[in-house]
Amino acid sequence: MKITEVKCKTALSKSNLPGLDYSLNPYRGCQHSCAYCYVPNVLRIKRDEWGDFVDVKTNIPVVLSKELRNKKPGVVALSTVTDPYQPVEQKYKLTRYCLEQLLRADFPVHIQTKSYLVIRDIDLISKFSDVEVMFSIGTINDTERKKLEPFTSSINDRLNSMKKLSEIGIKTTVFFGPVYPTVNQNDLPRIINIFIENGAKEIMVDRFNIKPGILNILEKNFPNHISLIKDPIFFRQILSDTKKICKEKNITAVSAF
Repeated sequence: MKITEVKCKTALSKSNLPGLDYSLNPYRGCQHSCAYCYVPNVLRIKRDEWGDFVDVKTNIPVVLSKELRNKKPGVVALSTVTDPYQPVEQKYKLTRYCLEQLLRADFPVHIQTKSYLVIRDIDLISKFSDVEVMFSIGTINDTERKKLEPFTSSINDRLNSMKKLSEIGIKTTVFFGPVYPTVNQNDLPRIINIFIENGAKEIMVDRFNIKPGILNILEKNFPNHISLIKDPIFFRQILSDTKKICKEKNITAVSAF
């Protein structure tokens, strides 16, 4: 893993994602090395290099502080092309320092992560007047998780972290995606109950984004399920059933895109 300290010129970027005004990425690259990640295609990075490097934007808290003085208040997403709580954050604490700046300006914040490390910053997160923490979970089978997300926090660690945040009144949601092809309709009631029991107030559902290079990885790891990944009916059924179950349990379920 090559870690490089770099300087950035800007901190906040305009976000085109629904409900988000700005994106803030303290790092370029991600140690989580999720096999299905869309980011290499967005940043035009070779897929076999993804997960091998992280550029650490050491000055981003200072740049952010200056930008916040002139930016129109809006929802800041941490992060959109990297996990803000990947392992390198434990050393550099750039996400934490950025949260300090955002808290001073009282900008709304949306955090999305696959890491239990977010709990470290519960003291800051709990002080925001408008904050949401979303945990990405595509399967509750940790053996399957290790095939495609080898360096992420375990599913239990994510669920436990979500529960801790929820218990102190922070809005917590689940990004149920990409839904693993091993999930079937009979699994959904149990999966959704687990999400709710651990604090989920909303569930956002997403499919695999089959960018170049991803299908080969999925075929290798789930050879008996590859037809489901390609089949749009599979996802539509999962989404429809998830919405139905969530409606019965009085929580919101939506499609990611």
